[in-house]
Amino acid sequence: MDHIEEVLAHLPQEIVTRDQDIISAYTTDFRRHYVGRTSAVLRPRNTEQVQHIVRACAERRVPLVPQGGNTSYCTAATPSDKGDELVVSLERMNTVRDLDPANLSVSADAGIILSDLQQVAADADLLLPLALGSQQSCRIGGNLSTNAGGISVLRYGMARDLVLGLEVVLPDGSLYSELNPLRKNNSGYDVKQLFIGAEGTLGIITAVSLKLARKPRQTVTAFLAIDDVESLAKILAAAQVRTGEQITSFEYISDSSLQLLLDAKAGLRRPLQGKSRHYVLLEAATASPVLNLEETVTGLLGELFEHGLITDGTMASSGQQRAEFWHLRESIPEAEVHHGGSVKHDVAVRTSRLSAFIEAASRIVEQNAEGAVASVYGHVGDGNVHFNLVPPALSDKGEFKSRLAREISPQIYRLAAEMEGTFSAEYGIGRVKMDLLERYGAPGKLRLMRAIKTALDPDGIMNPGKVIPSFEETRLMSHK
Repeated sequence: MDHIEEVLAHLPQEIVTRDQDIISAYTTDFRRHYVGRTSAVLRPRNTEQVQHIVRACAERRVPLVPQGGNTSYCTAATPSDKGDELVVSLERMNTVRDLDPANLSVSADAGIILSDLQQVAADADLLLPLALGSQQSCRIGGNLSTNAGGISVLRYGMARDLVLGLEVVLPDGSLYSELNPLRKNNSGYDVKQLFIGAEGTLGIITAVSLKLARKPRQTVTAFLAIDDVESLAKILAAAQVRTGEQITSFEYISDSSLQLLLDAKAGLRRPLQGKSRHYVLLEAATASPVLNLEETVTGLLGELFEHGLITDGTMASSGQQRAEFWHLRESIPEAEVHHGGSVKHDVAVRTSRLSAFIEAASRIVEQNAEGAVASVYGHVGDGNVHFNLVPPALSDKGEFKSRLAREISPQIYRLAAEMEGTFSAEYGIGRVKMDLLERYGAPGKLRLMRAIKTALDPDGIMNPGKVIPSFEETRLMSHK
């Protein structure tokens, strides 16, 4: 009996799935670029069962791949194609453990779907600020493991900024539990931050305590047209000052991205009559029933028109129109798939340098990738832009994308590095960006990461081949 079979024999059979027809959904990555293999998917119902799994694997040095909603863009939750790893899905662990409206906090199992946890907060007349395009399927443990961003980072921060406490099963099966939702706890190292953004390489997050916010009483959404991308920073600054920092989202959409979407979905239409090179989707919200937010934003738009910072704009007159605006923004990735997929660049620079990055990266594409469509959109308020390249209609799409990834992507990443930015703003590292971390990571960072990995997971059983390269992988990458 091999080690995997020994592990499976020691586990309750009701948590073991071996049917390969079912397993295939867990071994194919979200973008369908990578297909791994596993003998079984393990689906525990509680933390004790996770500990049982990890102890059994640790004793036999069987690697584990933790998985939430399997929505990673970087194959962080996909097993390797060697077939020597077991997948641990947290999907059955979806219980709300504690809701404390007076403390503005909620504690829940890591397997709860993000939109379900948002609804729990909403039912208590509160807001869980983490909001993503995949919120109907992604799970909160995966959101924390990748330090998810989303559309509200400008106001509320990244996923890590919402975390008050964590429960984590460590690589030896022991438990780190500090779920108490305190806002002040200066009792030594902030250990929980080690596991946020670690993509399951240091342990399996099994529960979390999160900050909540007051539910907005007023929300105002505007779709704006601008001619000059250099105006973005000025518009954002004016919006924040005029509304008293009530801006929750400030999203950039290039006309090329919007056109890809309109071509893909015939039923959609432009929100504005005229056509512009650049657009901004702006949203402000307040829990105050007294402040007149609509009047404030109306004044803001008048000010922006007067100074020539926007050329057109409209405010959503209903919840339906607001949903239509957001549908345009959130459907761009789907439109890219319709046109043959894209080579993605999840880049961030200082907000003050974002327009310069977009212009410089666009010149790289124009000069070196004739026919490629630059689909550029993102969270301008926090400096994160998705600079994606779509192959032209009549090209061999696979070959064209391979050439873009080989010849253009390195130039895009080099530009971000030269502007003191990052190659990974919110998608993480996973399997596909380890070489970029090796090349562009902060000096000494890999050494510290490897030391932490070795200290917590000396046998390397937690999500191997993701985020942190082994010494052998580092040596091979250095000889490429």
